[in-house]
Amino acid sequence: MTIHLRVWRQAGPNQGGTLVPYTAEDVSPDMSFLEMLDVVNEKLIAAGKDPIAFDSDCREGICGACGMVINGVPHGPDPGTTACQLHMRRFKDGDTITLEPFRARAFPVLKDLIVDRGALDRIIKAGGYISANVGAAPEANALPVPKPIAEQAFESAACVGCGACVAACKNASAVLFTSAKISHLNVLPQGQAERTRRAVAMLDQHDLEGFGSCSNEGECEAVCPKEIRLSNIARMNREYLRARLVGV
Repeated sequence: MTIHLRVWRQAGPNQGGTLVPYTAEDVSPDMSFLEMLDVVNEKLIAAGKDPIAFDSDCREGICGACGMVINGVPHGPDPGTTACQLHMRRFKDGDTITLEPFRARAFPVLKDLIVDRGALDRIIKAGGYISANVGAAPEANALPVPKPIAEQAFESAACVGCGACVAACKNASAVLFTSAKISHLNVLPQGQAERTRRAVAMLDQHDLEGFGSCSNEGECEAVCPKEIRLSNIARMNREYLRARLVGV
């Protein structure tokens, strides 16, 4: 296949950017989207030109590093799929694909398709952990967790922190991410001791980072590659209200 690309090129955080056309030739339908970009970059490097900068790490849909907007949709057209797991068979010979970075005030562009998502790390640092010293690891069944609760925690913990929810939201809100990180600890018995402090600290940090508020329109859920549910946001709001009522 031959694929025509329009790629956002930006030399640095304080530089202007523009869409630059490229042509990817001899693209196999079995290539992943990032492998297609690798081929384009190999030709750019061979020609002595600056390769397209983009984030990637595990390339197995686990780490969430491969954040980019493909034809206007974070991670591209396939639901529940990260950009690294998107395959070129999804496109047709001769298609034109536009690539842009995740755009949000809290995600400044570092170069081309790479943005600084450190704001999400700082929200985790504010409370996304259990700090109590619990001694040696307990026997697996020493602390019973009902199956529905375990499933709720697991589904929330599936968030990989890619930031697609922010890029899809017209308010550039990160509450789907924040609510998932609050939920996966707050529903477990191990997370109860710091439940109220966690909800307040992480949501306050969310606002300090410059993310917008939630207007309940669901774009975040629609593009999430791990299909994190909006019900996490409702739980987060209840946790925050409860924390304020008890005086945290």
